[in-house]
Amino acid sequence: MNKPVRKDTKDIVIPADKLEYLQKELTNVREDFIDNKYVQEAITVLAAGGLRSTIGSYWNAVVDDLRQKVMHRSIDLFNKEINPKREVKTYEDFQNYITDYDLIDGAYKIGVLSWEAHKLLHQARETRNIFDGHPDSSDPTLFKVFNLIADCNRYILSQDYPLTIIDVNQYILTMDTDSFNKHEIAVEQAFTDLPLIYKNEMTNRLFTLYIGDNASTRLKSNIEYSYPILWKVIPKEIRQQIGKRYDKLLVEGNGDIISKANNLLTIIEGLRYVSKASRNILFDPIITELEENLDNWSEEGRIVQKLQRLGSTIPSDLIDRFVAAITLSYVGYKGGSGQYSRTTFYSNAAAPRISEMFEKFDNASADSFVETIKTNKTLKSRIRTSAQLNRLRTLADILLNKPEIRKDTIEYLELLVDVDKTKDFYRTIGK
Repeated sequence: MNKPVRKDTKDIVIPADKLEYLQKELTNVREDFIDNKYVQEAITVLAAGGLRSTIGSYWNAVVDDLRQKVMHRSIDLFNKEINPKREVKTYEDFQNYITDYDLIDGAYKIGVLSWEAHKLLHQARETRNIFDGHPDSSDPTLFKVFNLIADCNRYILSQDYPLTIIDVNQYILTMDTDSFNKHEIAVEQAFTDLPLIYKNEMTNRLFTLYIGDNASTRLKSNIEYSYPILWKVIPKEIRQQIGKRYDKLLVEGNGDIISKANNLLTIIEGLRYVSKASRNILFDPIITELEENLDNWSEEGRIVQKLQRLGSTIPSDLIDRFVAAITLSYVGYKGGSGQYSRTTFYSNAAAPRISEMFEKFDNASADSFVETIKTNKTLKSRIRTSAQLNRLRTLADILLNKPEIRKDTIEYLELLVDVDKTKDFYRTIGK
């Protein structure tokens, strides 16, 4: 049976089947929310045919749930994102100082709402403003009421509470205790769930603590463990920001701070985000040091370790010198010794590190390797002996395992490693 409701001189008629359908949709919410006073009020006024009041009551239920979820997620982050004239601390503060518009936007920014939910909730907010906020507006249709209820249920009232965001201050304090949980999945989850503004804060604060003088060895150790995990989940913009901070530190010239920043950035291969000028300042003196200490085995081992720690982001204008220096170190030289039976001499400490460095070569570095073979007089002299040539071939084999190397480079390296074509290879390097 249809149910008429008198409004001025017009009747709003809700067909019985539609009324049953709407009332069923009204219960399509989370179990813990079904007894919410606003939902119950909407059920009551809908049964009486009050479509306008149903919209108002249901919107109140949505706002109530959204406030509670924001409080659960992080009021601190909500305040940072919205920057209200007066800081929100309690539920009542939402009522007094936060508009529905800002509530929806803030909830979206801190991860309570998805992009789609954010858009559709603003539509629902407009529907509420028109039909419940303006008594002189036309009567809402059943379709309008149903759409609002269905959208609010789907995106808000049926959705569970979001994960609570870690408190950055408390998390850092915990990192300076023995109770900090060094479990990669737990740490990654804590960082991944952070909104962008908190990821930015966490990244910069940990960097500042690490290069400072007041952090304990325990905290620094936990930063060394956690920073690579955090680095994986932050966007390029934050990485570049850390790179710019490093550039500034390098100009300021405090050696102790620069050394600590170097250490942290090399752990995460973060030097690719610093300027080319800064990387030149870092790499040039170390490459020079290796060039000047060729055949000084202990020094070679120490210097190559420094180069390896800096990573593979060598400035393009230093590539040729870098490749030549580590190639000569690896190949070594032929000699004799009354103390050792060996005749092939090279740095045992440097060699395995150089092999690992060759595994990270790109096309430019591989091309530079070929050019070093063809033009470096010291290297051409040394590889005239079979032992040194075989060591050079070992490096070539490493590069041949890299499928991205260009065809012409591959052809030359294949000639180098082919024992049956040794004479042909020697012809390519001349005397």
